Amino acid sequence: MLNLPNFLTLIRILTIPFFLVFLAYHRYWEALILFIFGGVTDFLDGLAARLMHQQTALGAYLDPVADKLLVITSFVMLGLIDGIPMWLAVVVVSRDILILLGFAVVYLLVEERLEVKPSFIGKCSTMLQLLTLGVALALLHNPTILHPLLTNILIGVTATATVASGLQYLYRGLMWLQNRAGSITGIG
Repeated sequence: MLNLPNFLTLIRILTIPFFLVFLAYHRYWEALILFIFGGVTDFLDGLAARLMHQQTALGAYLDPVADKLLVITSFVMLGLIDGIPMWLAVVVVSRDILILLGFAVVYLLVEERLEVKPSFIGKCSTMLQLLTLGVALALLHNPTILHPLLTNILIGVTATATVASGLQYLYRGLMWLQNRAGSITGIG
């Protein structure tokens, strides 16, 4: 059954192609509005799920998928149209791909679902990524709203937090695997 929180998440996913088309056709204001709409629906679906006691297994999987789809497609597209440096898009997307591949490897080796709790630096990284995307979209619409030095500082801090959180997830994953080495090798 599709409840309100999951419906809001699906709406967020369905807006992504429109967002990308707006970017491709240089309709930056419209793209920024859809990006903000995506953020609002993300907030509202979580709020509705908690207040209405409608947390579901589907929502637990769908919400982070919607978030990652929006972030990854945004970074790729903005990198392609020079809205952000391409190297930053590569850093963000590579981190997410490496984390996803790490989970897949762990699942195949241990056949156990790895519970992932976002770390503080992971949450900061996500917040900085979203802020960077919003600023990049705003700058595409109006290039004079922020001094280039501030933009470069934001990009540097976002890249640093992204790399740091990726290294932290890698460390946590390796420690988790080490603790379960017996179940992987059959020893223990």
